Amino acid sequence: VQLQASGGGLVQAGGSLRLSCVASRRTFSNNAMGWFRQAPGKEREFVATIDWKHTSTYYTDSVKGRFTIARDNAKNTVSLQMNSLKPEDTAVYYCAAARTSVTTTRRADYRYWGQGTQVTVSS
Repeated sequence: VQLQASGGGLVQAGGSLRLSCVASRRTFSNNAMGWFRQAPGKEREFVATIDWKHTSTYYTDSVKGRFTIARDNAKNTVSLQMNSLKPEDTAVYYCAAARTSVTTTRRADYRYWGQGTQVTVSS
């Protein structure tokens, strides 16, 4: 397994969760990392991305100001801090490693994917 995500769960609206993803060094090194999510019956969508040097981040509009992506290159981990959660944030969340070192929102730019972790936000 090259990417292992964890931290999902059930939370009430307004609550917080922190997702973590551990990667192999080969998968993680020199690559941008991203989080995507997929709600039932919907396409997998981009959530957040961070570049290899963690100098640049980008978020989808619906999570800006609520979610924060971060990475620890020494530990080969990427995290997603999710605050002020809403029911519409309910989805399976996937971490992914890109083919490039710079931020990208394109699903096709991501080469490796984790297994996903379920986030459920109740109203």
